[in-house]
Amino acid sequence: MSQDTSSGSAPPQADLEVDASGLKCPLPILRAKKALAQLESGQVLKVVTTDTHAIRDFQAFAKQTGNVLEAQLETGEGAVHFLRRR
Repeated sequence: MSQDTSSGSAPPQADLEVDASGLKCPLPILRAKKALAQLESGQVLKVVTTDTHAIRDFQAFAKQTGNVLEAQLETGEGAVHFLRRR
């Protein structure tokens, strides 16, 4: 698993995890949106995806919603995304 080294630190501890493996856009984003609604401001959501477009999708989603995309880690099967609720 390769890590996003732009921040140089380990990914944040997740308060909630969503496994969106095998789902195609827009389902991973919809699952993330639903899960974020359950979190308090400042809590972190971890989303596991296998969709090849998920990295771009989550970057756009974070920008549009104001939630912070803390990290994105590429895995052999896809990617793991860490969103901090605004």
